[in-house]
Amino acid sequence: MFDDDAERLYTVLVNEEEQFSLWPLEKSIPNGWRPAGKEGTRAECARYVDEVWTDMRPLSLRRKMDVPHS
Repeated sequence: MFDDDAERLYTVLVNEEEQFSLWPLEKSIPNGWRPAGKEGTRAECARYVDEVWTDMRPLSLRRKMDVPHS
């Protein structure tokens, strides 16, 4: 659809594991993902993800690791 990726707009998606993805704005959002509230160029969306996704571990792993072991 777009010859120049610089013109393509993206939305940032997040899933239940709090993992993020950039998704072309013109495409339907896949099951299991929801908008994270940021749209823009690929570079703008990537900067947003860099700012908010500070722990790359999936949520289920973070929760498991946070449980004290006896």
